[in-house]
Amino acid sequence: MTEIAILGVGLIGGSLALSLRKNEDVHITGFDVVEENLRMARSLGVIDSGTTHLAEAVAQADYIFLCAPVGKLQELISFLRYTPLKEGAVISDTGSTKVSVMEHSHGFAQRGVFFIGGHPMAGSHKSGVEASHDRLFENAYYVLTPAKDTPTAVTDRLRELLAPTHAKVVVMNAQRHDEVVGAISHFPHIIASALVNQVASYSEADEMDWYRSLAAGGFRDITRIASSNPGMWRDILLNNRPVMKKMAEDLKQVMERISTLVERADGPGIERFFAEARTFRNALPEKKKGALQPYFDLYVDIPDEPGVIARVTTLLGEEKISITNISILETREDILGVLRISFRSHEDIEKATHVLKDEGYSVYERE
Repeated sequence: MTEIAILGVGLIGGSLALSLRKNEDVHITGFDVVEENLRMARSLGVIDSGTTHLAEAVAQADYIFLCAPVGKLQELISFLRYTPLKEGAVISDTGSTKVSVMEHSHGFAQRGVFFIGGHPMAGSHKSGVEASHDRLFENAYYVLTPAKDTPTAVTDRLRELLAPTHAKVVVMNAQRHDEVVGAISHFPHIIASALVNQVASYSEADEMDWYRSLAAGGFRDITRIASSNPGMWRDILLNNRPVMKKMAEDLKQVMERISTLVERADGPGIERFFAEARTFRNALPEKKKGALQPYFDLYVDIPDEPGVIARVTTLLGEEKISITNISILETREDILGVLRISFRSHEDIEKATHVLKDEGYSVYERE
């Protein structure tokens, strides 16, 4: 049996365990500081056994996955550096910053243990082991950043182990990873939060509070990522400081450019500014998993009448289509309301579209 230790049995660790369990010759031990998480993981069939003792979890492990928050990874690595490990064991992590992790990965090779940084670019808007899913990483990029002293053959072995995730496993330099992911995932969270905070400051000074009242709809949609876990993003930014600082300086130049164009009333220049953005944005892959999680949202026009939401959800349930979230964007008397339904994957949203259209509902996705 291939012994696998999952350190941190939450959404990512649990989903990784469920994927790896598709190999019949693996035994998965879960470690978590919260005993209830381990009980839940065992009851859901996520892990074979669990322990709150870290040394016990890794003692016989052939592969050790650090599935803890970014702020806890260095602590785990430091512990493992002085903990007895099986010769030939492979350690990997699932954090979204890689340079800070790789800088602390030294000292293992001389013990016959290998370190390979990892970042599965997939997630969910839910958390906890109960949200785990064996298809979470399907078609998502899974970046590996091997230490310099890790043989290629070892990295290839890890690739093979990860095959049941059906992720697109790629090897990348840690610095390059942090630059790219910093630009397309980390920095957008700063921008969204900065915009929300700016509007919030205007709202506080407005007696009628029109900013809050009119900020529903589009504004709320484009700033959705500002609702992410503050502690998690604190740790991510602190572990990717050089990239974040450079991004902030680059953004200043962009804002100065558009500010100058507006000040000069340069209509053609302003149009070019938006045209350049539209061209690049329209060329981006649609509905694919990247560093920033996509929202698989379907919008359904519904009449304002009793039982309509129940009918919609029943139709989807009969087809075994899972819903991750549902909300009413607007309902007014005597006119159509808009129901926003969120799904786990592009396949689910396509199936739901066909089901609801066949029943006569008007459905659409926003670009």
